[in-house]
Amino acid sequence: MTEFQTIRFDRQGDIGTLTLARPAKRNAQNPLMWQEMGHLAAELLPDETLRCLVVTGEGPSFSAGLDLVEGMARMLGEWSQRPAQEIDLDQALSAATTFSWIARLGCPSIAAVRGHALGAGLQLALACDFRIFADSAKAGLPETRYGILPDMGATVRLPRLVGDSRARELILLGTVIDAGEALRIGLTDRVVLDEDLDAATAELAARIAAQPPLAVRGARRAIDAGWEGGAAESFRVAVEAQLHCITSEDFKEGQRALAEGRAPLWQGR
Repeated sequence: MTEFQTIRFDRQGDIGTLTLARPAKRNAQNPLMWQEMGHLAAELLPDETLRCLVVTGEGPSFSAGLDLVEGMARMLGEWSQRPAQEIDLDQALSAATTFSWIARLGCPSIAAVRGHALGAGLQLALACDFRIFADSAKAGLPETRYGILPDMGATVRLPRLVGDSRARELILLGTVIDAGEALRIGLTDRVVLDEDLDAATAELAARIAAQPPLAVRGARRAIDAGWEGGAAESFRVAVEAQLHCITSEDFKEGQRALAEGRAPLWQGR
């Protein structure tokens, strides 16, 4: 596994943990962090043995968003000095899709959020399948305060979770909300005490890892296909995944386990 400067990746069995590791900067994201996430993505995407990815931040904050000093001074600062038509659109799209690899993993993901999840920090959490908030969490998309907008997935993912009207409020007004409000509107799946966040995340990760991986992988693809390609595409993807499951060794193992009254041993094949 590659050594990183701004992130860490640890693995215990079939559960991996990506930790943002710039606690002195409240895990603010800089170009190097995005590059290192890209390197990690290249290593994890082909890995069919990973059953769950946990994304968290070192210290009291998940991520306070973009590092305004490094981010503004480098990429955004350089772009601001050019006419829009001279900016490389492919480069801009590459930066905007920095977190998209998480949704393409063969396993579900959990964002374990304490403290700040602002801007790019919240957009990272939105890229995950599940979000657990500590009661200290503050979440928001304050980009409009700086004359820009959240372009790293929030405009797609946030309306799916909280509905169009609440998403517009958070995106257009830059509203920052606490953990209780995040739970009320569906932005987070669960709120726990700060001291219970790690245990609650580990419990959910273990439950996810215990599920049949082929079925989970296929179901995730079918759900995403429904949003991206419509109902017909979701049905097609679901049926293809189902046929793969029915002809798998895992399905046979599930039948044996049921007949023998024991928990199945999923192999992912």
